[in-house]
Amino acid sequence: MRAEPDLRHGPRARRARGSYVGLALIVVWGLAPFYWMIVTAFRDVDFTFDTTPWPTHVTLDNFRTAFSTDLGNHFGAALWHSLIIGLATTAIALLVGVFAAYALSRLDFRGKYVMLGVVLGASMFPGVALVTPLFQLFSEIGWLEGANYQALIIPNISFALPLTIYTLTAFFGELPWELEEAARVDGCTRGQAFRRIILPLAAPGLFTTAILVFIGSWNEYLLAQQFSTPRTQTVTVAIALFTGAQPHQEPYTAVMAAGVIVTVPLIIMVLVFQRAIVSGLTAGSLKG
Repeated sequence: MRAEPDLRHGPRARRARGSYVGLALIVVWGLAPFYWMIVTAFRDVDFTFDTTPWPTHVTLDNFRTAFSTDLGNHFGAALWHSLIIGLATTAIALLVGVFAAYALSRLDFRGKYVMLGVVLGASMFPGVALVTPLFQLFSEIGWLEGANYQALIIPNISFALPLTIYTLTAFFGELPWELEEAARVDGCTRGQAFRRIILPLAAPGLFTTAILVFIGSWNEYLLAQQFSTPRTQTVTVAIALFTGAQPHQEPYTAVMAAGVIVTVPLIIMVLVFQRAIVSGLTAGSLKG
């Protein structure tokens, strides 16, 4: 009688175990800095440089310090400013990008691929090269005073829009033409077919793009550091300006506490929309 092969020790099982080990290492490598940030955020300031790898001397004082205005930390207001700028940047980038991406993927016109190449090239343009001319322009028109959110929203859009257009163009290109043509045959105009057929099908791609754009705007520091005012200061700038209880003291624990607060909304957003993100990122990888 022929013996059955032991699947637990075959080549396929060894490859599977190797894959799991590799994935575990990647997860640990990616989450280790976040874990240490959480440990430091809950650690007493007198034990900032304690190397114990688990939480010790736990306290909530660091979170109180992050929100304390007595030390000049305006972190609470900065959270609100970042939320306004991030939502406005995301909404405008999607509003403009969805129509541009639809035109680039569905319509045939002269210079179509040249325009798509320009969009891709714009996404690679270094932001530091725009700081000086934008600073001079915004100074002349008075946008560097008061609560002028447009001084931060417009530059963010200039970087978010190429990403939005390029991502959605690839996604729209994979949607079936037949559904849109059937809607046109049934009497829908191109706009109605776009609104009733294409947009619902493109929801995963829209969710994915919106989250990527919002995260990019939420984490942006270079332009915010140059163009923000005390009334538009973002979280990245506010954290960089944290002050300690003593002169020349770096408030590492308060910075880590603020970092946890800034990171948690992004994690929640990704967890809530993880199905849409995975669907949007893998759309078009398989063809029926």
